[in-house]
Amino acid sequence: MADNEKKEQEETEQEEEKVESKKEEEQEAEEEQTKDSSAKKDKKDSSSPKKKQAEEEEEKEEEIFEFADEIKLFNKWSYKDLVVEDPGLKAYISLKPVITPHTGGRYEHQRFKKAEMPIVERLVNKMMKTSQGAGKKQRMIKAVRIAFEIINLQTGKNPIQVLIDAIQNSAPREEVTRITYGGMAQLQSVDVAPMRRVDIALRNIVEGVYRKSFNNILTAEEILAKELIDAAENNSGSYAVSKMQEVERIALSAR
Repeated sequence: MADNEKKEQEETEQEEEKVESKKEEEQEAEEEQTKDSSAKKDKKDSSSPKKKQAEEEEEKEEEIFEFADEIKLFNKWSYKDLVVEDPGLKAYISLKPVITPHTGGRYEHQRFKKAEMPIVERLVNKMMKTSQGAGKKQRMIKAVRIAFEIINLQTGKNPIQVLIDAIQNSAPREEVTRITYGGMAQLQSVDVAPMRRVDIALRNIVEGVYRKSFNNILTAEEILAKELIDAAENNSGSYAVSKMQEVERIALSAR
């Protein structure tokens, strides 16, 4: 009898130990779950400010792009809906939106980098002619702004588009070069590079303004506006257009 009682006590003790071990395992599992859930919450909490920062940065970028769409030349004329019809000049007439056409010599020492300079600034730089307009950039910017206002009043068009049309109509497509054969000089017709076409057009427009403003009752701004309007309309009254026609006529005879 005593042996049976001892066996029963041992069995009951073993069962109690098993139950206690199960309870301990369950408690440990619950503690691990609570730790995992708290860690996930901490991660969410830590990631939420990062998400907020990312969203705020995206909103700021959108605002910047919206502001860039609203950039106007002299805060008056939009860069939207401008068209360069000549496919050869498309890459060399920069329509980068700026308020004031002044890049501070950013493209001065880089070859062919002037193609990225805003086209209005290139006109301003051409206006700074040696001896007469050297170093007077603010004066020339003001002159171009007044001329653009006159163009807008007379034509009702965007003056930037008028400038683009003037360049397209006064840019020569071919010119002549001198070739020597055995001591004999001969003129030969050659195609003009696109960047040179833009340079020649701007140079002739400005040269026409300087020529016509001498001993003239009109101001330089009024003459610049008239020159751009005539060139945009492909009128031979424009000095730049007449010069382009002359160069192409000589090149045609030298083919």
